[in-house]
Amino acid sequence: MSIPASSSPAVRTGVVSVVIVNYRGPADTNECLSRLGDLNWPTERLEVIVVDNNSGDDSVPLIRSAHPDILLIESEKNTGFAGGCNLGIKHASGEFVALINSDAKPDRDWLSEAVRTLSLDQTVGAVACKVLDWDGTHVDYVGGNVNFLGQGYKLEAEEPDSQAYNTPRDVLFSTGSATVFRTSVFREVGGFDERFFMFFEDVDLGWRLNMLGYRVRYVPTSLVYHKHHAAIAKFANYRERYLLERNGLLMVYKNLDGPGLERALAPALLMTLHNAMLLGGEDNSALDLEVNPVGDDEPNLSVNKLTMSAVHAIDYLATNLEEIEAERVEIQSRRVVSDMAIPGLVSGLLQSTYGLPGFHRRWLAATEIFGLNDMWARRRRVAIVTADTLADRMAGPAIRALHIAEELSHENDVKLVSTTRCDLTREGIECLFANDMQLRQIVDWCDIVVYQGFVVAVAPWIADTDKVLVVDIYDPMHLEQLEQTKNEPGDRDAVIEGTTNVINRDLARGDFFMCASEEQRHFWLGQLAGVGRLNPRNYDRDSSLASLLAVCPFGLSATDPIHTRPALRGVVPGISVTDKVIIWAGGVYNWFDPITLIKAVDRLRHEHADVRLFFLGMKHPNPNVPEMSMAWDARTLSDDLGLTGKFVFFNEDWVDYDDRQNYLLEADVGVSTHMLHVETTFSFRTRMLDYLWAGLPMVATGGDAFGRMIVAEGLGVAVDERDVDGLAEALERALFDEEFVAACRANVARVRVNFHWDRTLAPLVQFCRQASRAADFGIVAAKRRGLTRSPSLSSAGPVARNLHYARQRYSEGGVRGMVNFGVAKARRLAKSGVDKA
Repeated sequence: MSIPASSSPAVRTGVVSVVIVNYRGPADTNECLSRLGDLNWPTERLEVIVVDNNSGDDSVPLIRSAHPDILLIESEKNTGFAGGCNLGIKHASGEFVALINSDAKPDRDWLSEAVRTLSLDQTVGAVACKVLDWDGTHVDYVGGNVNFLGQGYKLEAEEPDSQAYNTPRDVLFSTGSATVFRTSVFREVGGFDERFFMFFEDVDLGWRLNMLGYRVRYVPTSLVYHKHHAAIAKFANYRERYLLERNGLLMVYKNLDGPGLERALAPALLMTLHNAMLLGGEDNSALDLEVNPVGDDEPNLSVNKLTMSAVHAIDYLATNLEEIEAERVEIQSRRVVSDMAIPGLVSGLLQSTYGLPGFHRRWLAATEIFGLNDMWARRRRVAIVTADTLADRMAGPAIRALHIAEELSHENDVKLVSTTRCDLTREGIECLFANDMQLRQIVDWCDIVVYQGFVVAVAPWIADTDKVLVVDIYDPMHLEQLEQTKNEPGDRDAVIEGTTNVINRDLARGDFFMCASEEQRHFWLGQLAGVGRLNPRNYDRDSSLASLLAVCPFGLSATDPIHTRPALRGVVPGISVTDKVIIWAGGVYNWFDPITLIKAVDRLRHEHADVRLFFLGMKHPNPNVPEMSMAWDARTLSDDLGLTGKFVFFNEDWVDYDDRQNYLLEADVGVSTHMLHVETTFSFRTRMLDYLWAGLPMVATGGDAFGRMIVAEGLGVAVDERDVDGLAEALERALFDEEFVAACRANVARVRVNFHWDRTLAPLVQFCRQASRAADFGIVAAKRRGLTRSPSLSSAGPVARNLHYARQRYSEGGVRGMVNFGVAKARRLAKSGVDKA
């Protein structure tokens, strides 16, 4: 089965070897070969290999005469699709190897899109191409699953194609009809199992790639069109049935983990045989003495070959059990990823693919009796709770909550909840607003609660439940408020202390924590130590503490932004289609420094009259967040310098989340400037992700995680704090130095794949697959009492309690949040006459 690299040609960097297996189909093969000439791929970096699988007809001379420049390999025997591909790849010299069926035709960008993904992300071992029917209207492959019989299936097959199938994602396997591998990875994992001959060898290889730590990535822009199963039509249907049954059982025996195989093997054998009996139309009472007492003088029983296909498949397993078991032991010894963590595997194991009358009822009985439902069936229930507004216009916390919900919804039942307002709808996710009573019902329903900010401070009863709590601490709020409250009225010490106490309560109770960077992780480890969570129980479970605190940065969509309408150029008065646009994405808060930026633009405009600065949003979408003094200062300076409406532009509202790409794609540079203070050190500038997504060069103040990355990865220019001249020079270079801009954009394209949501949230997805209470949960409750139940609150009167809650509202929503609390409180008092604080 393995393909030793030593017997293969030297690898040529950047070259793709396309391998096509031919068996008695020279017309299809020649048509496919001709279409390779239309690829958007340099011919000097393309190697074409055809393996003729001992066709025994005129295939070889017909192919050779039509395409003399290809490498044509004549196999001494027909080794099936699996063996033919392995033979071709053994002779391949490309850094990448692409497989395409002889009865398929590639889209022009088939190879370029696949190689782009493999080149940008070394963790991807194979690209699963999107495959449509020959006319391009219906689905052949957009992902697939396998059940515990080993029957691979594609639920979406023959469905009309739609935009729903155009999102890249990790999958269990790539279809052999069109896939692109990293050649070294294909050889390392042993290639296709040649015993499969044909059918499910691609599922088996994808499962093996995943368990050995290589991702299989579905890339819908790598597109192929397929006639479908031209080869098997040359054989009788019972031979196909035998291969399907045998290969399925062989695959699950090799690949299922220990507990899974122990539970699934017996029902797999029973259901395989029962389906074959139904398929062959057999009388299962034919040998029953009570039902059929006659016929003993006849030694033979006529049985349909379709029925015998299962008997022979099971016997193959028995006959070769020692060899198969030895291979299983070797594969399982190399496993680095659990079956639970392989995309789409567990969720598909209980799906029946047979539709014969009576089968499904017995399938359900077998899964229940053998305990397969307990092992694989129920999806976990996850509630993602935010205090931010969920609507078309969203700030960072809500955006992050939405994408957490989307990533977790692939494997879990998810409710996305706002305690403020929800007008959002998303397919497959229940999005809703919840008051206290509704939130209690949601928490009762779920297994896991993922929350941000002040959720548990407002609903402290959540901490008293036995639910698994995931606390998202990507935003160090208490550090942020050191700057935010500097010029605000009220008791500043009380606000900071109250916020710190809220955070400490969360840290004392949570079972898993997410932060945004390695710098943050160091900070939060210190604070976790301060509340007693760096204890022997958590350390002994995982000395790295990664199972307690993981880095899950803010992310970006894996789907590239598409410009759908003009938004800035020629739309905003004063910004023409030829102007150079600097964009400030997000709001203007007190810890930022738009002042230096506006001054830099004022200097730059004397040399370049076409420079424009656009602030994307001045009004926060959450009504509880007030406008900050820095926004006022920025407008005032721009007005005083005569820049407003000419060189500096303020969007006084907030841009819809699903419309922001239109602004970003019309900009030339993304900018973020701030002052240096402790908040900067541990912050994560989420707006920079939008710049990565849109492919923009970046200019930013250095001194934080993103500033260091800009320099290290060549994404733009990092400047010193409050350096007007340095900032003006950096902007000039990022706007007008074409060679520098091109290099920045190339580097941005390379780096941004690391921030796709499926990558940044991978530790959370993995935790939820096997979620449990923290190792120290037995002692957490006792230690938490001193942090969560302040005697001064539990025994204090209404005035003290109201002051405490008003401070909480202030720390969350500033002055407006505190005022809103007071108004709501007064209304409740007027209505009831009773203090219910």
